[in-house]
Amino acid sequence: MHIEATLTFIRLYKKLPEEIKEKAKKAIEFLQENPSHPSLGHKKMAGQKDIFEIKVSNNYRITYQRINDTAYLRKIGTHDMLRNP
Repeated sequence: MHIEATLTFIRLYKKLPEEIKEKAKKAIEFLQENPSHPSLGHKKMAGQKDIFEIKVSNNYRITYQRINDTAYLRKIGTHDMLRNP
């Protein structure tokens, strides 16, 4: 899968603690190589047509929109912060 980051994602990523940035990089690598990797906790977001969520840590998530074979990273943040993907 090809990965693209939106400007919103980049802006939010820059504000993260270094530890979470490293975990996010690993999660994105897994997404690119194998979206079904068990550590991602990959799931479709309720009420959204083509927006998905993956797990970075116990509290942090990444949302992305899948269009064809490209994942457009939309947001990264705490689970509660991402209620609006």
